[in-house]
Amino acid sequence: MTTIDTNPVKTSKGWNIGLWVAQALLAAMFLMAGATKLMSGSAELVAMGMGWAENAPFLLIKFIGLAEVAGALGLILPSVTRIMPNLTKLAAAGLAVIMILAAGLHIARGELEVVPMNVILFALAALVIWGRMNKAPIAPRD
Repeated sequence: MTTIDTNPVKTSKGWNIGLWVAQALLAAMFLMAGATKLMSGSAELVAMGMGWAENAPFLLIKFIGLAEVAGALGLILPSVTRIMPNLTKLAAAGLAVIMILAAGLHIARGELEVVPMNVILFALAALVIWGRMNKAPIAPRD
C-alpha cells in the first residue's frame, strides 16, 4: 500500500531545532513575565520597573499576566503533544499582538528604552508563526 504525503513542505531538521529554541525562549520569557503579573500587586510591579502598572486597573494587569502564561503554554504544549499543533501558531500570534500593544503603551508613556525588547519578542513570535507554517510544520498526532 502506498501512502501519499499530504504535507507538501519538507521539514528541515535545522529549522525545526531553531524554531524549538525560539519557542522555548519565548515561552520562558512570557511564563516569567505572566507569573510575575499574576502574583504581584501594582506597587510591587512598579518597584520592579514596570511603571505602567501604577495606573493600570488591577484586573487588566491580571488579564495580561494570564494571557502571557496561556501564550507561553500554547507555544509548547500543542507542539510537544502533537494535539492540535496549529494552536502553537495562534499562541505566537496572540503574544505578537501583546507585544504590539505593549510597544504602543511604552511609546505613549515615553519609555522608549523598553521598546527594543518588545520588538525582539514580536520578531521571535513572528518567526515561530512563519516557521511553523512554512519551514517546519508539526503534524498532528494520528
